[in-house]
Amino acid sequence: MRDILVTLLIFGSIPFIVKRPWIGMVVWTWLGFMNPHKQCWGFAREMPFAYIIALVTLASFLLSKEAKKIPWTRESITLLLFVGWMVITTFFALYPPLAWEQLEKVVKIQLMIFVAMMLITDRYRLHVLVWTIALSLGFYGVKGGVFTIVHGGVYRVQGPDGSFFSGNNEAGLALAMTVPLIYYLYRESKRSYVRWGLIAAMLLTSLAAIGTQSRGALLGMGAMGVMLWWKSRQKFLMLLLLVLGVTFVSYFMPQQWYDRMATIETYQEDGSAQGRIAAWTMGFNMASDRFFGGGFESYRFASYQRYLPSYRGGTDAHSIYFEVLGEHGFVGLGLFLALGLFTWMKASRVRRATENTPDMDWMATLTRMVQVSIVAYASAGAFLGMAYFDYVYNLVLIVVVCEAILLARKGAEGPAATNAPRPPGGRAALAAAVGSARRIAGGGESSAPDWTRRRLGGMQ
Repeated sequence: MRDILVTLLIFGSIPFIVKRPWIGMVVWTWLGFMNPHKQCWGFAREMPFAYIIALVTLASFLLSKEAKKIPWTRESITLLLFVGWMVITTFFALYPPLAWEQLEKVVKIQLMIFVAMMLITDRYRLHVLVWTIALSLGFYGVKGGVFTIVHGGVYRVQGPDGSFFSGNNEAGLALAMTVPLIYYLYRESKRSYVRWGLIAAMLLTSLAAIGTQSRGALLGMGAMGVMLWWKSRQKFLMLLLLVLGVTFVSYFMPQQWYDRMATIETYQEDGSAQGRIAAWTMGFNMASDRFFGGGFESYRFASYQRYLPSYRGGTDAHSIYFEVLGEHGFVGLGLFLALGLFTWMKASRVRRATENTPDMDWMATLTRMVQVSIVAYASAGAFLGMAYFDYVYNLVLIVVVCEAILLARKGAEGPAATNAPRPPGGRAALAAAVGSARRIAGGGESSAPDWTRRRLGGMQ
């Protein structure tokens, strides 16, 4: 029954996508983040729904009257350069078949990100996209929070099988990144029951992130919580929620959770932590030896034997930074870090331009929360190999779209401002001053000094 329902929902959206291609981006995002077909147990579980929706979206977009113009900003250009560099490094990959397979997945995601930049063109579409991301992951946050409460935090919260965040570490990162977006929706919602529901979702999602028992997620939640308080305009309410959350966790979580989190301080004795350090060392050695890095999927046992023979085992980068460094070299890491830095700076610029404008204040709140989500990703991601997680590139998309909407509004206001009466300035002001001087002197044109006539002549 679940398979039939999911299939009907997805195929039922196709007529709407044909008419309005931007809806296809929303459905594709829903499939990518929530993975509803992975909650099925029959034929729908392995159906290529995302591929079908992507093809329909691209075809309807190409045939539509939608403007086909990518907003070329510093962020979108850097993202394009990063994708291009990953294509180049794949030609020099240590494991070509695996690298080309992974490149195909990454390029598909990035292609849809650029398509979304062209399709998400106003506040309504952007708002729907943010709702889709927040609710898709918030579903697992609420579910995981309830699961943690029911089982007393004994069992780990996991993500859906077959998704980018199927493991507990990955799920913890995704849930930590989602809390700020839920807060944005809470701020922008008007109905009281929706706001209370979003507060509950925010608390349960936070608890679910803790319930993953991921040490990286704990660090991400800590950094995210501090930044969320700092960026929030309701600092007292946010501080109250944080205190309540910490108090609840301290009394609720079992001793085994504390024992696991305590290994953060005793990493020298923890095998998992030592594996991370070995992976980072191997990645650095590989990037130092190979200008293009090892290519996708190069964290393999054979690579460890070559670049860190003293360590036996290891098949994961355990860090977004060392993942990019090892697989795409120092140039790739530079582009990856530049993308994050530029996105942060652009979010700050958009926030400053809109926070004192009543009808654009929503954009200031959204860019603030994007920054909080970036902090969660940057901190928790330091211990997780999720450099190609499409979530973070959707944050880049949100910031680029916000700036495009802001510039479009300024462009629309331009003609009105141009037609408005303006005080004389520039050449007109100088000519008026010279004319006044002539009248005061009473000597006609010849009374004006030669240098003034030459100045005006040069301006003609």
